[in-house]
Amino acid sequence: MQDSSGPAEKLVGIEVGSYGTTTVALGPEGKVEADFVFEVRDGEGPVSQIGRAIAEAHERFGEDFRLGVALPGLLNKRTGRIAFSTLIPEYAEIDLANELKHYTELGITLENDANAAAFGEMMLGAGRGSDDLFYVTLGAGVGGALILGGELWRGASGFAGEFGYVAVNSEGMKLEDVASSANIIRRTKNWFHQDPTSSLNAVGEENIKIVDVVRAAENDDDFAQLMLQRTGIYVGAAVAGVINLLNIEKVVVGGEIMQAKHLVLNGILQRAKELSFGPSFESVEILEGELGAQAGAIGVALLAGAAGNS
Repeated sequence: MQDSSGPAEKLVGIEVGSYGTTTVALGPEGKVEADFVFEVRDGEGPVSQIGRAIAEAHERFGEDFRLGVALPGLLNKRTGRIAFSTLIPEYAEIDLANELKHYTELGITLENDANAAAFGEMMLGAGRGSDDLFYVTLGAGVGGALILGGELWRGASGFAGEFGYVAVNSEGMKLEDVASSANIIRRTKNWFHQDPTSSLNAVGEENIKIVDVVRAAENDDDFAQLMLQRTGIYVGAAVAGVINLLNIEKVVVGGEIMQAKHLVLNGILQRAKELSFGPSFESVEILEGELGAQAGAIGVALLAGAAGNS
């Protein structure tokens, strides 16, 4: 297993999302000592968005720390550039590592956000004590990451773990087409008028956001619960494929949609059990992530520390 121990220096991780950046500073033993969130400003580009978080980190923590940045895209480890990003397409046009030199003299560890979150959960979260782990993130997109033998498995070019591209029916519909937040909202709107008793009617069809669906489900709205349980069933079918192929030790599920906790997780467990090879299912744990919205930032901070100690 990779070792995040070493000198007791501050580690800083920044996770970039479609709505802004989350920054954490870790002290000894990975404890979050400080954190802050910046929302995207109107017209702000991705470089200035990250640069603003770096500048604030320097203001708060000084000039000497190890820095990691987790990104929502496919990072080509050979070139150090983002090859593709569904959520922030502009990244594919930028030599990000070079551009960020304008904001800091520190070396920066860049990592895919799902990979970073998986590493964080393995070291400090629900994956503690496991060497073989599959991480799923359900939010604006659907992502995945593999840890095998205690090491991130990135694949030949760094693109491994694209869980959202797993087909979930014979027509080639992808998991992200049904399980991302935008597509949960789309499915909710498609069935919206079938249940006039749903509390979501008070929100209005055009105004529904994923937080509304989650909140309604938590308040025992049957329709909202059904939408999230079906999401879990789609995810569970894809998770079963991972279990059958890899006989994985743990599956950890995180991301915005997991605010609904058991509603999604129960659907995943139900469908994964139905479709998995029995002995493999009996030996796997399927768990909710413990690090929440800070998983990627914590993980990339730890990766920055590990890179500095290697």
